[in-house]
Amino acid sequence: MKNISRILFAALVASVVMSSCTTVKSYQKMYLNDSDMKLAGRKVAKVETYFQFYREGAAGANGGKTGGGCGCN
Repeated sequence: MKNISRILFAALVASVVMSSCTTVKSYQKMYLNDSDMKLAGRKVAKVETYFQFYREGAAGANGGKTGGGCGCN
């Protein structure tokens, strides 16, 4: 009975995984670069940069030419 339930569970998982795969047709590919498809806008990126500065504790947290919080350049 345990083997049957394991096989059924594996079949269920496999069917869910396989059903989520899909192909994109050539006429649908032009919509992939639309601005509506972007995950984050400019405002979200600005807020994320602000939080990165806050977490790093230094003004040069984004990899710019400014020095860190230690006073070195």
